Amino acid sequence: MANSSMPIERLQALDNVEKEIASCIQSAGQALTELSKDKASMKQVESHTSQFLKTLNHVEGELSKHINYLTQVSTGQPHEGSAYGSVKMYKTARHRLEHTRSRLQDLENLKNRALASTVRPASAQNNP
Repeated sequence: MANSSMPIERLQALDNVEKEIASCIQSAGQALTELSKDKASMKQVESHTSQFLKTLNHVEGELSKHINYLTQVSTGQPHEGSAYGSVKMYKTARHRLEHTRSRLQDLENLKNRALASTVRPASAQNNP
């Protein structure tokens, strides 16, 4: 399985879960519609309820898989197709580099001010 196709496959799987949720709601609605009739067919109600529960169990299983995957990704654990850890390390190193540059620039400025203050008094003594 190619790493670049994994996000697309995951999105397609979530799209299927969304369709199953719509189907689940439809089954529940059909069961309630049948129950609201004066002469409800218990066979129809049981059929719709059974379909509802079956679909609901499948949706729950699929969502659990996706939640487990997201838990792995968000904790920084290595997994197939993730660059999270590398990106985080890069950004941290970049931040440290910028901080070091800033501190070195501060030190350079201090050095230049110190040199300038030592040069002025010496030149002031030579030119009375």
